[in-house]
Amino acid sequence: MTDILNGYEVSWAESILRVDKEEWNKLASQINFPFLEWDWLRLLEESGCVCLATGWLTAHMLVRYEGRLVAAVPLYVRDQSDGEFIFDRVWFEVAQKGGITYYPKLVGMSPYTPASGYRFLIAPDVNAGNVVRLVCQTLDRFCAVNNLGSSAFNFVDPAWTAEMETYGYATWQHQGYIWENHDYKDFEQWIGTLNGNRRKTIRRERKTLKAEKVRVEILVGDEIPEEYFPLMYKCYVSTNDKFGVWSCKYLNETFFNGLSKSMRKNLLFSVAFKEGHEEPIAMSMFVFSGDQLWGRYWGCFEEVRFLHFELCYYAPIEWAIAHNLNFYDPGMGGEHKARRGFFSSPCYSLHRFSDSSMDLTFKTYILEVNTLENGYINEMNDMMPIVKS
Repeated sequence: MTDILNGYEVSWAESILRVDKEEWNKLASQINFPFLEWDWLRLLEESGCVCLATGWLTAHMLVRYEGRLVAAVPLYVRDQSDGEFIFDRVWFEVAQKGGITYYPKLVGMSPYTPASGYRFLIAPDVNAGNVVRLVCQTLDRFCAVNNLGSSAFNFVDPAWTAEMETYGYATWQHQGYIWENHDYKDFEQWIGTLNGNRRKTIRRERKTLKAEKVRVEILVGDEIPEEYFPLMYKCYVSTNDKFGVWSCKYLNETFFNGLSKSMRKNLLFSVAFKEGHEEPIAMSMFVFSGDQLWGRYWGCFEEVRFLHFELCYYAPIEWAIAHNLNFYDPGMGGEHKARRGFFSSPCYSLHRFSDSSMDLTFKTYILEVNTLENGYINEMNDMMPIVKS
């Protein structure tokens, strides 16, 4: 389907492969968020992780002006919420009790990626306000024509929420974690901001690993051996298998192997070895771009005390300080992150329901939900093991 409105040509792509890579990435490069780059989205599709069978029907919106791609909106039609990580079951139940359509719905995000940064991809030399207005109007029509219950955007750029609220979207706040670099000269200066007990604990944990002859290497880009990608997949599987029905095992080996050819420039592995052995005993994978680092997946082949904290928290923080990165998002869940120097920080999703009564219900109660969530974030940060000024 193609529409021409006010000189803009709006169309829909059922696959990222229908869009020129250079055109797409020219827009994606404006926001410094690798999870919306062409190769990342292409790999999710080509590996079979994102397809109709897994509940992700690609429906990217493209906006052209005089033939040039000036905006792209990564979108998926969904008949479930698995892999979104916003846990909207309660809203589904509200809609169900009212006899209101909830699924299918239209969702904008990088699939299976609870990392903040989503927004529309817009060329810097066009009137962004006009483009956003056009996109939102088109989304409303698309949802109406296709009987979709809502349009939503998950893990959005926090600076984007106010603008989207003017187009009728309501903001839902979620709790996440963040580490911020305040111009630390080294790891020791950072842990100096933590209280005495926490400093002792971190030093003891790192000292214990050294005593057990465990060494950790940080490998970036082309430094990562090809054979480590299938090993990372095994780590991903083993970690998820430990959670049983709460597992989040959405990606396959084809995806991990494809990362070696498509996204190396943005990848960092922290790898642990036992003295005298060449095979890793544990690995953790990260994505970085600009001044930001995102923790993604981890797993081990041998259980070693404190190794998870070293590979997933301390080693990447040390690397971030050494390379002047400002922010490290370690991923969702785990109150142990707060005990290791990660502040609770709000993440946001945006929602607009097609049914007016459901939209009003959501907007009425989400204010209370956000107040409670913000209170929890403040409580978590009040308990942070930092030196009190």
